[in-house]
Amino acid sequence: MEFFNSAIDVLQTLVIALGGGLCVWGGINLLEGYGQDNRATRS
Repeated sequence: MEFFNSAIDVLQTLVIALGGGLCVWGGINLLEGYGQDNRATRS
């Protein structure tokens, strides 16, 4: 049973790290695309 508990701990750590990485990547993508969608500056 100890093996399953340690495996669950590892999976929780991986899920948290993956979620954090996706959050940072999504935030960077939002900031990069923010200045390119201004309709007033389009010709």
